[in-house]
Amino acid sequence: MRRNRPVYILCLVVPAFLLFACRSSRKLTADYYYENEAALTSIEKAYASLYKQRPFSVEFIDKGFNYVSLMLQSNRIKYIYEFELNEPRLQDTLARYQMDSAAIMKMIRQMKDIQCVWINNLDYYVDEQKRSMIFMSLRTVPPRIPFAEKKYYILTFFNQPQFFDNQGRLLANRRQRRLRKIDDNFFQRINDRVCYTISERFR
Repeated sequence: MRRNRPVYILCLVVPAFLLFACRSSRKLTADYYYENEAALTSIEKAYASLYKQRPFSVEFIDKGFNYVSLMLQSNRIKYIYEFELNEPRLQDTLARYQMDSAAIMKMIRQMKDIQCVWINNLDYYVDEQKRSMIFMSLRTVPPRIPFAEKKYYILTFFNQPQFFDNQGRLLANRRQRRLRKIDDNFFQRINDRVCYTISERFR
C-alpha cells in the first residue's frame, strides 16, 4: 500500500495545480487588460473610426515590429502592401486611398508600443443579423501565465454587450446556452463588451 502512496498524492496534486493555474490565468489576463486599458481602448476607438472610412487591417510581420502589412479594400477588391514603418511610401499609399494617414500612423505606433501584432474587423451573425467586432492580437501574453509561452493574447471588442455562462465563457446568444467559437477559440469575459483568449495563432 505504501508503494502506491506517491501515485495517490500525485493524482491529488496535479488536478489541484491545474485548477489553480486556470484560475490564476483568468485573473492575470483581466489584470493585464485593465493595466493597459487606456492604450487598448485608444487603438480600438481609432480603428473603429478609421475603418468606417475604408475597410483595412494592419499586421506587423517581423519580431522587431519595424515592418507592417497593410490590407486595403477598394470596390470589394483587397490590396495587400508591405512597408517599413518609417518608409515614406507607407504614408503616400494611405494618402492615395484618401485615408487619414496621420491618424493611422499614430494608431500603428500605439500598436507597436504594446506589441499588438494584428488588428482587424470581423463579421459574425446573431439570429441571422450581421454584426461586427474588432479583433486584436498581442504577442506579449500577460506575465506569469502558466503554459502560455510562445502564445498570443487575443482580445475581441464587441459593439453590443454579450452573454456569458456562469464561468464567464462567451455564449452564442441569450436563448442558446451554446458556447461561441471565434476562429476555433473559446473566449472568456473581461467585461460585457470585451473578451479574451490565449491562442497559438494570432489570427
